[in-house]
Amino acid sequence: MAASQKLSHLLQLADQGPALRAALAEEVAELLAAWPSDYPESMRAVCEALLAKATQDVDTTARARFREQLGFDLPKRPHPREGGFQALIEAARTGENLPTALTQSLGIDGKMAAQILSDQSGAMLAMACKRANMDRATFSALALLTHPVRDRSQAFALLDAFDNGASQAAA
Repeated sequence: MAASQKLSHLLQLADQGPALRAALAEEVAELLAAWPSDYPESMRAVCEALLAKATQDVDTTARARFREQLGFDLPKRPHPREGGFQALIEAARTGENLPTALTQSLGIDGKMAAQILSDQSGAMLAMACKRANMDRATFSALALLTHPVRDRSQAFALLDAFDNGASQAAA
């Protein structure tokens, strides 16, 4: 299966909700453990974020199995709290400690935060925010602060990526 088709398939599974979360985690872990050489490395980062999201509520036995299979432990994602993204928005406004705020707010590692911030399209940011259950208004503010746009069409493209679950932009 082509990389873009595989990623699209995984994102569709992710959108099926908690019922398929364990199956999704298994499939993504297998993919990461035996990464095909013809798949782009940028997709690997997306899969790692997807796995972290899919395993946020799994038991310790499953986490241990994934750790052994992959050779690294999955970061535990913080549970969303009301107003939990305020520190992230403030960091984006001031430009101070943005990677750290992104790491803490979205429950990702520093490498992933750097990749998200370096993605000029904003697609990775849209996906990460959507997966972190960020609301549209908060994402909009964050996107405009981290990826200033020249015209409305660029802003609408970022919002469309967020609204569509970022699956098309990631593919």
